[in-house]
Amino acid sequence: MNELIHGGLYGGMIVGVLMTTTAMALWFERKFAARMQSRLGPTMVGPSGLLQPFADVVKLLQKEDIVPFQADRVLFNLAPPLGAIAAISVAAVIPFSADIIAADLDVGVLYLLAIGALGVLPVFIAGWGSNNKFALLGGMRALAQSVSYEVPLVLAALVPVILTGSMKLSAIVEFQATHHWLVVWPFFLGVPAFIIFMLAMLAEANRIPFDIPEAESELVAGITTEYTGIKFALFYMAEYVHTLVASAVGAALFLGGWDGPFAPGLGWMVAKTLALFGFVYWLRWTLLRFRSDQLMALCWRYLVPAGVVLVAASAVWVVWVG
Repeated sequence: MNELIHGGLYGGMIVGVLMTTTAMALWFERKFAARMQSRLGPTMVGPSGLLQPFADVVKLLQKEDIVPFQADRVLFNLAPPLGAIAAISVAAVIPFSADIIAADLDVGVLYLLAIGALGVLPVFIAGWGSNNKFALLGGMRALAQSVSYEVPLVLAALVPVILTGSMKLSAIVEFQATHHWLVVWPFFLGVPAFIIFMLAMLAEANRIPFDIPEAESELVAGITTEYTGIKFALFYMAEYVHTLVASAVGAALFLGGWDGPFAPGLGWMVAKTLALFGFVYWLRWTLLRFRSDQLMALCWRYLVPAGVVLVAASAVWVVWVG
């Protein structure tokens, strides 16, 4: 019972923080994009437009709920909440500090990779259930992209698992704290694995330059073409939550998590997560979208072979060096 209470309290706290951070992330991205494009961004609702995300939520809640004619109503209505749940569920095993973690599983890395991979299923369900050729094409693109980039993502995540000898995220963070607080040790294995992880994470989250499933200039709005109101908002929220949670996973696996040079704790984990989160935004508003053939070539010709080499090198390092 104590474990259930612990998990419920910490889980509720983490979900609340995630939702608040996601709302602020919407404001931050709009301000960030405006700054890069010599605009002002949100300014009217609240000081410096800080309340704009909440105004957007209120507006979306008032929108009419429309279901396309001849659409699969069950699948169409089921996809948005499933996408949001899959994105939030990954946060359960992330150690935000030595004490703040909802479920410190022995197979934490396996759990987050498995649940993270499920995020593409609601996307495909939405594309199929919408009875719209643009939505279906976006869903098929998302499925192909996610299945492809899941391979280098798993290979990159295996590097810290092999080096530390554990799939428990808290143990991986403690290992990094023992050797070095910044990047998983040794550097010649950890740094390339971190780069592959970040690239694969961007593709999994459908962020530019990997936003082929949406591609507004080609597919109108991808899988969200037929969605209105709060259902559209759930897809939008799931994308931001996925990016935020994946940034926290990257900070835990490769950047030492809560460990820091002066005062280890929650502050370092938050700072590292937000730094990766901001880096994703910087890439989004700097680069152009890849073509589909470039997207797959990057994955199968470069990232997958490099990931296999890193996994093999990590195993050799552990056997011969220890």
